[in-house]
Amino acid sequence: MSPNEIGILFIAVALILLLSGMPVAFALGSVSVAFMLAFMPPANIADLAETLYQGLDNFTLLAIPLFILMGDAVGKTGAAEDLYESAYRWLYRLPGGLGIANVVGCAIFAAMCGSSTATAAAIGAMGIPEMRKRGYAGGLAGGLVAAGGTLGILIPPSITFILYGIVVEQSIGQLFIAGVVPGILLASLFALWVGFKSHRTNRRALRGDDRAALVRDAFTLRERVRALPRLLPFIVIITIVMVTLYGGFATPSEVAGVGALATIVVVALVYRCYRWTDVKPILVGTARESCMLMMIIAMAFLFTYVMSYLHITQEATQWLVGLPLSRWEYLFWIDVLVLLLGFFLPPVAIILMITPVIMPGLRAHGFDPVWFGVNMTIVMETGLIHPPVGLNLFVIQGIAPDISLRELVLGVLPFIVIILAFVVLLSAFPQIALWLPHAFFHH
Repeated sequence: MSPNEIGILFIAVALILLLSGMPVAFALGSVSVAFMLAFMPPANIADLAETLYQGLDNFTLLAIPLFILMGDAVGKTGAAEDLYESAYRWLYRLPGGLGIANVVGCAIFAAMCGSSTATAAAIGAMGIPEMRKRGYAGGLAGGLVAAGGTLGILIPPSITFILYGIVVEQSIGQLFIAGVVPGILLASLFALWVGFKSHRTNRRALRGDDRAALVRDAFTLRERVRALPRLLPFIVIITIVMVTLYGGFATPSEVAGVGALATIVVVALVYRCYRWTDVKPILVGTARESCMLMMIIAMAFLFTYVMSYLHITQEATQWLVGLPLSRWEYLFWIDVLVLLLGFFLPPVAIILMITPVIMPGLRAHGFDPVWFGVNMTIVMETGLIHPPVGLNLFVIQGIAPDISLRELVLGVLPFIVIILAFVVLLSAFPQIALWLPHAFFHH
C-alpha cells in the first residue's frame, strides 16, 4: 500500500472508533497500535512504552495538573461563589446584569485554571439556578455558561496554549499574553449579546403578563463595597501569576507551581479548607482530570509518531503546501478542518494531531505561529459547545438536567455565531492578538 492509501485508512479507522463513542485516548491508542503491528517492524512495538514516555517527558507539561489544581481549589470551595456574588452585586443594574455577571465570573475563573469544563462547571453550578429563578430561559442560561466556559482555553493560563507552544516550539509566555485581548473582547461580545437579549425579554414581559421575568435584586452601595474584599484573593492570585510569568521571573511550569501554592494558601486561610475531608475532593478531581488529559496527550503523541513513521504526515504536508490556494483560502480551509475535528475531538487531541501537518503550509503563507495559536484556539472553542462531543454542553446537562439538549443547542447557537464572527475579525486585524506580545517581547 502507498503512504496515501495507508493514511486514508488510518484516518478512517480513527474516525470510526471516535464516532463509536470510545474514549478519545483509547481510540487513538488502539488505531496506533493496530497500524504499528500491521505496518511497522517488531522493534517499534518493543519500544512502545518508551515512545509513550517520550511524549510526556517534557517539563512544561507539569504546568497542566498545577493549573487544574488551581481551578479545582477555587471551584470546590466557597471561593467560586464569592467570585460570582461579587461580580453580580456590581453589575446587577445593567440589562441582563445577572447574565453579564456570569460572563465576568467565567472570565476571571478562566484566568486562574486554564480549563474550559472546570470554568463551566464552577460558574454554572451557581449561575444557572440563579438565572432560571429570575426568568432567564433555560437555553439562554445554559448556553451562556457553556459559551463562557470556552474562555477557559483562551484567557491565560491556557492548557491548549501550553501544548501548542510545545508542538510548534513557540514561547508559551507570548502565547499566553496573545490570548489576553481576544479573551477580553470575546467576553465583552458575549456580555453585549446577553444584555441585548435580556432587554428584549424585559420589554416583552412589560407588554404581557409575564412579570416574573422582571424580578430584580437591589444592593446598597455598602453591600456592594462589602463584596469587594471577596474579589481580592482572586486578583492577588492572578497578579502573582501574571507578574512572575511576564516579568521573566519564572517558566510556565514554575508559574503554575507558584499559582497553585498561592491558591491553596488562600483557600486554607480564607475558606478554612485545610481538613482532609475538604482537601480530598480537590486532589481527587485534579488527579482524575490530569490523568485523563495526560492519557490523551500520550496517545495523541503515539498517533502522530505512527503517522510520521508511515510517511502519512509528510505526504499530507506536501499535498497541503502544493495546493493552488491563496493565503486566505488556505487559512479558511484549515479553520474549517479544525472546526470539523472539534465536533469529534477535544482541543488537546486536535493540537497534537494536526498542528505538525498544517504548520509548514501556514508558515509558507506567512502566518505568524503565535497569531495562529490564538486563531486555532478560538475556532476550537466552538467544538466545546457543539454536539456530538460538546464537552461543555454535557457539563451543563449534568448541572441542570431539566434543560433539554435541543434547548441548550439553540441557546448556544448565537454564541457560536459570535465566536466565528470574531475569528473573521481576528483575521482582518491580527494586531488584536499580536499587539501585546510585540509590546512585551520586542522592545
